[in-house]
Amino acid sequence: MIKTLTDILREELPDLDFDVQTSNDPERGHLSTNAAFFLAKRDHASPMKMAEELRSHLHKHAPSDYFEKIEIVAPGFINVWLTPDAIRSEFKRICKTKVWGKGKKRKETAIVEYSSPNIAKPLHVGHLRSTIIGDAIANIYDFLGYSVVRWNYIGDWGTQFGKTIVAYKKWGDREKIKKSPVEELSRLYVKFHEELKQHPELEDSAREEFKKLENGNKTNLKLWRWFKKESLKELSKIYNRLGVRFSIYIGESFYQDKMEGSVRSLIVDGLTKESEGALIVPLEKYGLSPGLIKKSDGATLYLTRDIANLEFRLDEYKPSKIVYVIANEQALHLSQLFAIADLRGLGEGVELRHVKFGLVLGEEGKKFSTREGGVIELGQVLNEAVKRAEQTIKERKASLTLVEAKRVAQAIGIGAIKYNDLSQNRLSDITFDWEKMLSLEGNSGPYLQYTYARLKNILRKARVVPKLKASALEENRDFAIVMKLAEFPEVLKRASQFYMPHYLANYLYELAKKANSFYQSEPVLSSTPEFRNVRLNLVKETVKILKTGLNLLGIETVEKM
Repeated sequence: MIKTLTDILREELPDLDFDVQTSNDPERGHLSTNAAFFLAKRDHASPMKMAEELRSHLHKHAPSDYFEKIEIVAPGFINVWLTPDAIRSEFKRICKTKVWGKGKKRKETAIVEYSSPNIAKPLHVGHLRSTIIGDAIANIYDFLGYSVVRWNYIGDWGTQFGKTIVAYKKWGDREKIKKSPVEELSRLYVKFHEELKQHPELEDSAREEFKKLENGNKTNLKLWRWFKKESLKELSKIYNRLGVRFSIYIGESFYQDKMEGSVRSLIVDGLTKESEGALIVPLEKYGLSPGLIKKSDGATLYLTRDIANLEFRLDEYKPSKIVYVIANEQALHLSQLFAIADLRGLGEGVELRHVKFGLVLGEEGKKFSTREGGVIELGQVLNEAVKRAEQTIKERKASLTLVEAKRVAQAIGIGAIKYNDLSQNRLSDITFDWEKMLSLEGNSGPYLQYTYARLKNILRKARVVPKLKASALEENRDFAIVMKLAEFPEVLKRASQFYMPHYLANYLYELAKKANSFYQSEPVLSSTPEFRNVRLNLVKETVKILKTGLNLLGIETVEKM
């Protein structure tokens, strides 16, 4: 229905970015649009006058018997009431569609880069938002028909590996690394820096060991490959717990032999100049500081690798968009990368997008860290969430077996963490309020999971959902659920367009609220046969969309809670 109204208005406003939304107040109609304001701005006219013109256009071009009433409200909003037949027709369409909102397969590729941890170091809470937001965006684009490349651009090169090699050669234990690779390698890295205070010559040793690695020293290459292999195994355990998957693990080391070609192209194109022995790309025309691509000693930088990375991706995958899900702190770096890409004419027509996000804060509003100020490992956060979820299940005395309770606690705990992030605007800082996150009431992951399980129980009791007889759909509460279900495809479209998963999360919360209100006030299983038919179909479609939407956010549903 939103699409129908949007398409009719789009005939008159082909290039304007107006909104059509469902109304939460039945007295203001079923749908509302601000299209008149955009038309008024374009044509330098009164919004009320433009609203009148659009109302005439809607009456003229809509299907017969589609609008019951169209009302104009100052200063220029258009409120639309649909006929019962139009709503019934939409519900038939929803029920007949195998997966409502799913896009047709496109020929476009979207690369989404997210998580991006460093090898030989644990995933910590600072990686949480990139991992969760990136995965949700990748899921949504995949659902909408894009060929999605989920890219984990790992930090697997640089002087830190010289330090780790020195530390291993001096204090390492092969068996300890086999047993707990990331923890042990991280311990060695910390020990290196502790020893450095008393032995500053270790810094030179680290540079020498990394230089050997760069030059292909067999011993150091073997160690580096081993560190990387063991680290990825450990990282995969956390990703598996989160239900996060990647298409590709390609990091910085892959581009070592490609950077010289990238630098040469910039020089040949006349885009570089020397500055105190270093090589820079002036970016004044973009209002940016120069991009440093080679130090005075000839060493390359992260920006150099990212240029080579971009060239490789464009050549290898021919993407229509590349999405970098990286914290706000990298805004300058990515602005410089995008500006250099523009100067080079790289990937014309390809959308390069930096999807930024805020910090993770503790309950007191300060940076989420240990008492000593160190970062908290992500595994510890997941363990705490699951432990608290287990306690909630015990307190509710849920009728679950031990195996079921364990699985449900995993789904609730990890789902609560994800929903706490994804239900908020990604640009905002998020707070870890455990009580709110794990509450079965209010805007939380467990509330949505509980609503799903509750509705699923109705379907279990019914055993069979009969084929829809839409003629019995006539109650306002039933219509309200249909209107909310119909909104799902447009919500996904907006979430993908603006890279805002919270649009989807908030939609699911509103749907769950309506479904709970409906369940409490309207009989389903005990209704007359006609209403029972319609309401079981309403429950069935609501369950499907809740499951689909939560899964797109990376949140598992449970059948019983």
